[in-house]
Amino acid sequence: MGRRADWVLLAAIVLIHLGMSIAHGVAHAAAGVPTTAAMNVFIGLVIFAGPVAGLYLSRSRPVPGGWLVAATMAASLVFGAVNHFVIESSDHVAHVVGPWQPAFAASAVLLAITETAGTGAGAWFAMGRRSHI
Repeated sequence: MGRRADWVLLAAIVLIHLGMSIAHGVAHAAAGVPTTAAMNVFIGLVIFAGPVAGLYLSRSRPVPGGWLVAATMAASLVFGAVNHFVIESSDHVAHVVGPWQPAFAASAVLLAITETAGTGAGAWFAMGRRSHI
């Protein structure tokens, strides 16, 4: 793929992830699953702002921008996997009850998929740009 097509793919993954993050936030709130202040800071800075900032940076500085997308997506993946699938808490997909449980669980899984894709795409974009700078 060319530079433009590479960036379009990266942008698509980041924007899909942003949409899934919003959908999961809605499911979180509707299901009454609480988050701590520290979690909210992480969610705001790393999960929402980080990939978007990396995408923006990647237009003028492809290597650091791609790595920022990769790093924030990887951190988001670990955060979500631990909180939704490992730690037994009200945030675990198996412990959410009520009509919002399917949306909560589906959005958690889809977030993990987009974060995996974003980690790989960000790293791939950054590594592919090194030889072009």
